[in-house]
Amino acid sequence: MGKVKGVIIIVIMVALIGGYYFYLSNYMKNDDETIVTAVQDVLLRNLEDDYPPTPREVLKYYSNITKCLYNETYTEEQLEQMADKLLALYDEELVANNPREQYIKELKEDVSEFLQNGYSIVAYTTSKSTDVEEYTYEGRRCAKMYCTYSVQAGADYKSSKQIFILRKEANTGHWKILGFELVNPE
Repeated sequence: MGKVKGVIIIVIMVALIGGYYFYLSNYMKNDDETIVTAVQDVLLRNLEDDYPPTPREVLKYYSNITKCLYNETYTEEQLEQMADKLLALYDEELVANNPREQYIKELKEDVSEFLQNGYSIVAYTTSKSTDVEEYTYEGRRCAKMYCTYSVQAGADYKSSKQIFILRKEANTGHWKILGFELVNPE
């Protein structure tokens, strides 16, 4: 009877140790899961296969990239990749007026100045789908909409409202940003 009791205790101990080992192994695996940063998230979008379908969605993606540029930490290569994503959202006329190298240089300067002034973009709000004004100009479909960015500097908050004009490409059907400007600049 003593031997049986000893064997049962050993089996129970082995089962407990094995169970504990299994628990720790799975627990450690969960900690190793990759967390995607906001920058990686915007860069993972493949615009060839997953282009935003509406003017509002184009502006939301543009604003997500903008928030990353002005709020997140990223490498020089990631900055250039985000700039390329923005250029991919621009209409051919806007791209023609912003050669890539010049655009990246000016973007870096703008971001640097923004950060030196202690600003950060807290949130943004785009026009509702029902508030997007679509019209035809010179035979091309266009859309006009607004986006308001909430900007924080220390304890102060202010908003920056911009108007965006988008134009639908004839060959792809994609909405592209033709231009934008600050509404009532201070």
